[in-house]
Amino acid sequence: MARWKAGRWLRAGSRSETHAVVDGREITLVKPMTWMNRSGAAVAGLRDELACEPNEILVCFDELALPLGKVRLRPRGSHGGHNGMRSIIDRLGTTEFPRLRVGIAPLSVTVEDGSDFVLSPFTREERPLAEEAAVRAADAVHCAVTEGLLTAMNRYNPEPS
Repeated sequence: MARWKAGRWLRAGSRSETHAVVDGREITLVKPMTWMNRSGAAVAGLRDELACEPNEILVCFDELALPLGKVRLRPRGSHGGHNGMRSIIDRLGTTEFPRLRVGIAPLSVTVEDGSDFVLSPFTREERPLAEEAAVRAADAVHCAVTEGLLTAMNRYNPEPS
């Protein structure tokens, strides 16, 4: 968050939030403080308080259906079986909002129970990929805010070279 001059995280109902400056633009960063499958309450609360449109909210989330380290931006879409996204779509009443999916699928294990996996730390061999993905995701958010979603999609959806 230092790259964006973000302030302290403060609790605001069902979420924690901070404000940051990205190339002169003030943005609000939010972390739902609910169970993942109820994260729509935090997003809808933010939308209501800021009086913004759903397409002005970029939802970032981990995605077990993507390989570890892969980053994928989309302007809209379904929940794809992700309960957090299902909650957000239900509360916003639309699928018309951008999202950034960050792959967390394990390198060499088939996941039988996703909830057990997502609550476990990355292995020693997975940690560097996860850290690179976090930096790439932050770069993608920065690009989406400063240059637009389409430019960010073109730049960050392809595999890194």
